[in-house]
Amino acid sequence: MAKIHTGVSALRGQAHTPSSPQEATLDRVPNPHKGENYIARFTVPEFTSLCPVTGQPDFAHLVIDYLPGNWLVESKSLKLYLTSFRNHGAFHEDCTLTIGKDLAACLEPRWLRIGGYFFPRGGMPIDVFWSMGELPARLWVPDQGVPPYRGRS
Repeated sequence: MAKIHTGVSALRGQAHTPSSPQEATLDRVPNPHKGENYIARFTVPEFTSLCPVTGQPDFAHLVIDYLPGNWLVESKSLKLYLTSFRNHGAFHEDCTLTIGKDLAACLEPRWLRIGGYFFPRGGMPIDVFWSMGELPARLWVPDQGVPPYRGRS
């Protein structure tokens, strides 16, 4: 699990990529609109991790949506946290759920979902989805906008 820091430690000084997700720190800041129902989205089109068996790189397009409670994630710390997976060996499912659960622990959101759309290796793409919490009625949440993999047709 990533370390959680209240404040903006990632914005101070030279930023270094953590060696692993466990070494990373997610910074959270107070939500100035905590009484409002709104969705915040992070789109990560160049997520990279390593296959834990072969050591080959895996690439994914991540989409993270959340309904904030008291906290927001500071985006630079999120970028550094996600970059820490670059040399981390884990299966697609583990990467996606680890990110979702670490963000849920950090932010304590009212609702969160993550879609991990991994590019094919070995001829098969793997898409992984995880969510927690309940959405309020009539809150608009857009589609994640990532089409299903169709290959070369």
